Amino acid sequence: MGETEENFKRDSEQSANTNSKEEKSVTKAQRLTAPLIYEVVRRDGAEEITRPKTSLIFSGLAAGILISFSVLGEAIFLAHLPKGPAWVPLVESLGYTLGFLLVILGRMQLFTENTITTVLPLMANPCFEYIWLVLRLWLIVLAANVVGAFIAAAFMGYSGAFPTEILAAIHEISEKATTMPPLEGFAKAIPAGVLIAAVVWMIPTQPHNPFMIILVFTWLIAAGGFTHIIAGSVEMAYMLMHGGMGLGQAIFGFFIPVFFGNVVGGTAVFALITWGQVKAEVEE
Repeated sequence: MGETEENFKRDSEQSANTNSKEEKSVTKAQRLTAPLIYEVVRRDGAEEITRPKTSLIFSGLAAGILISFSVLGEAIFLAHLPKGPAWVPLVESLGYTLGFLLVILGRMQLFTENTITTVLPLMANPCFEYIWLVLRLWLIVLAANVVGAFIAAAFMGYSGAFPTEILAAIHEISEKATTMPPLEGFAKAIPAGVLIAAVVWMIPTQPHNPFMIILVFTWLIAAGGFTHIIAGSVEMAYMLMHGGMGLGQAIFGFFIPVFFGNVVGGTAVFALITWGQVKAEVEE
């Protein structure tokens, strides 16, 4: 009888170990649910809106400078690719991903990311304190991003670090990106806002390898001819410094329409959709 009990106990322990291993495997294989993704993004946003002002300023400034590698990368491709073939813009658009890879993987403050991360905590707990914190972060990060973009544009144009053909490509890209009619710029900024918000939403599903998510969807922004307020600010600054556009055209023809388009895409479209699909579960 004693031997039978020992065998039974041993079999139960082995079965428990097997079940435990299976459960771990199943858990590892499972995709994150929408409420879990929401919680990851919400916590990131809650942390961001309470960061010290100086941290936001320097992080936003660094992001504004480094996003210029999107413009520079695209210009390098354009300068060296053959002229004419239909596939050239698709390859050239790969250069646009470089600045976003630097900024997002470097965890720097980019305004368009904040159109979803900081809004989700506000939706979960709407109050005047959260509204103020979100507006504070938006103003600081946007201003720091734009200042960084102007610093980068000035370096590209006046440092002498880049050959004539690269500068010509930067000018060509900047002119194309910033001189469209305001309503067209606004409309093209909406998909860009949605795509950046989508990148933020999807990264928690691949926390250890977000490279391809950032690469594919920021490539799509450039390949689709969509407009992004911070990368576009580098192009706008370059055009302002080299006489390609006036201040009024830059502010009212490009910056304001694209700003509102990105906000509509990232907040009014994507954030509201994501909140809608998890609201009932979160409130429970």
